[in-house]
Amino acid sequence: MGNCCASPTGAGAGAGEEEVSSGGGRRTRTGTRRRGRSRTPSPSTTAGARGGRRPAEDHGAEGPDRPRHRGRYELGRELGRGEFGVTYLCTDKVSGEGYACKSISKKKLRTAVDVEDVRREVDIMRHLPPHPNIVSLKDTYEDDYAVHLVMELCEGGELFDRIVARGHYTERAAAEVTRTIVEVVQVCHKHGVMHRDLKPENFLFASKKENSPLKAIDFGLSVFFKPGERFTEIVGSPYYMAPEVLKRDYGPEVDVWSAGVILYILLCGVPPFWAETEQGVAQAIIRSIIDF
Repeated sequence: MGNCCASPTGAGAGAGEEEVSSGGGRRTRTGTRRRGRSRTPSPSTTAGARGGRRPAEDHGAEGPDRPRHRGRYELGRELGRGEFGVTYLCTDKVSGEGYACKSISKKKLRTAVDVEDVRREVDIMRHLPPHPNIVSLKDTYEDDYAVHLVMELCEGGELFDRIVARGHYTERAAAEVTRTIVEVVQVCHKHGVMHRDLKPENFLFASKKENSPLKAIDFGLSVFFKPGERFTEIVGSPYYMAPEVLKRDYGPEVDVWSAGVILYILLCGVPPFWAETEQGVAQAIIRSIIDF
């Protein structure tokens, strides 16, 4: 596969994307539909039900689903599992410091687009400046089985889980969380990065303390952009998509929409757009039918 962790040569269109001119000096990106993994608060989840989430498992250092891991880092228990890889607790054998290691199986990277997505994720995390509310990338490497992203360890759990536990936030508490999210959006956009998958699952608390810093994670669907550039690829998590994404004509403003959806959920405990199917959710978003 080559060096998957190597930085791409530029911030242009990735493999499998076609950059076309739509007139008036505006450029657009076309591509296929991609979705983030999402759990959405509902009346049942905010009442305490936790369906749909797999508990973390520990298969041992060389378990059946564990990539072989040698060298500087030692893998520990599983922290989470996604479509392309598994995140493990890992320890630096030299310093003894703990990190989170996102191991992306090469078996899942079937196309050049998949490989380019990983390269872009790494490049974006390296490109963004150090920030107290953005998880930092410590190291990257690959072996015969997987690509490994060694990142700052956040032990406080997801913002999603705190919303479920509380039911909803007070206006003051919601304002504090939203201020952090907006600051993350501002930093990303200032440096030419559109996150495209902002949701409560993609914000982790550094520790279990009530006043713990909140950190943005998962830049797997993020992309570089230039002023005036427009995108047509439908990407993200259904409940948090902006109408412009569904209409295939959008720019960085869609991150602001997603931040607004998170604010609504913080205050109400349920998403603003609700339906039995994803198609129904999409129609509600396009029609701006908000459920108060």
